[in-house]
Amino acid sequence: MGDSSIPLSHTAISPDALIQSVGTPGFPIVFDVRRREAYDADATVLPTAMWRDHRAARDWGKQLDPNGRIVVYCVHGHQVSQAAAALLRSLGLDARFLAGGIEGYRAAGGLTIRKSGQPNRSEGKPSQWVTRERPKIDRIACPWFIRRFIDRDALIHYVPKDWVAATAAEIGAIPFDIPDVDFSHVGEACSFDAFLDRFGVADPAMQRLADIVRGADTARLDLAPQASGLLAMSLGLSAIHDDDRDMLARGLTLYDALYGWCRFAAEETHNWPVRQQGAGAAAEHRA
Repeated sequence: MGDSSIPLSHTAISPDALIQSVGTPGFPIVFDVRRREAYDADATVLPTAMWRDHRAARDWGKQLDPNGRIVVYCVHGHQVSQAAAALLRSLGLDARFLAGGIEGYRAAGGLTIRKSGQPNRSEGKPSQWVTRERPKIDRIACPWFIRRFIDRDALIHYVPKDWVAATAAEIGAIPFDIPDVDFSHVGEACSFDAFLDRFGVADPAMQRLADIVRGADTARLDLAPQASGLLAMSLGLSAIHDDDRDMLARGLTLYDALYGWCRFAAEETHNWPVRQQGAGAAAEHRA
């Protein structure tokens, strides 16, 4: 983890604090403000990060949610990101720079996303993704990954299966979980696995989640004890929600919880019934 002995500016966020919120709904809006040559020379970015010119932060900052939490980062957390944060704060925005930059974040064990294969978001527009209607497992897990790690504002479209490819071509969306596309089943791997492979995500918590998703989605319930539970909850949600948008909204919460368990609570056990501390404790309780 990072060096917590180094005092932080009140306008900075530590790598450890940012890492703690990766993959959660509370992850801030993140901008990569490295100089363009440094950005182009690196194969990875932070989750959901978009590149922006640090010198033009007052211009692009006017388009941001005034109530959002913003983090900007450069290579080492020096003048580039600090200048961008200062310009954004001059607009009244809650903006911080990442102490230590992306290098400090990596050194602290932070998860990064491979840039190759990412949708083009240079104009600030949300990416678009399309798949088959009536989602249950893979077609909820993949949008969860997209929204939490690729593009927090991504638009997810569900259409009849015979129209996925045509719809993708018509609106410039990326198709997934249909045959013969980049993000689909390959052998025993499911579409969720394809996303993790394409974007270079290999941290242990995500791999544990992938085992659960694959087990539930491909009828391999032996892959993880939690696969049966995911299958049951997914089928149950689908049974009570006719609208695919409602299914997606509820499903995002389900995967937030599963990923939280994989990262922070996989070794935790429930303590009921409460153990008595010997006969003396029982006598004391009766008294």
